[in-house]
Amino acid sequence: MQPRELPDGATVRAARPGDEAGILAGIVALAVYEREPDAVENTEEALRGTLFVSDPRAFAHVVEKDGEIVGIALWFLTYSTWTGRHGVWLEDLWVDEGHRGAGYGTALLASLATVCVERGYSRLEWTVLDWNAPSIAFYRALGAAPMAEWTTQRVSGDVLAALAER
Repeated sequence: MQPRELPDGATVRAARPGDEAGILAGIVALAVYEREPDAVENTEEALRGTLFVSDPRAFAHVVEKDGEIVGIALWFLTYSTWTGRHGVWLEDLWVDEGHRGAGYGTALLASLATVCVERGYSRLEWTVLDWNAPSIAFYRALGAAPMAEWTTQRVSGDVLAALAER
């Protein structure tokens, strides 16, 4: 993805080595907003080993304003057996509260949509907490449609370990 200059001088770009602290700060801020302040186990080192390796499995785009990361989009590839093509799963989207309303969230989503279109991916998907009305309204305004007939399922922790032993 080519960096994109926004009207106010901010830049949307692919993350690069050195961005780990800003990305982690965004992850932590998002966890606080989502009422899970103690849930983040990630570290700068783990981000470096995930995002900036020769064959990464996860990716990030950032909004940089005046040398500071003020927005993040962390994502990875999915695969649709029905379309036979990849897609993008947006794991986290966050914009610093003091910078909301400047179009940074839209710019981050547009950057992921560009990746999809340029690479022939069939979809861009994510989840949103059902109580997060401001985000839901933002996504609807962009044309996102809820997948009401689908319910996310998860196994983790002890349940994951027990399943692995079956």
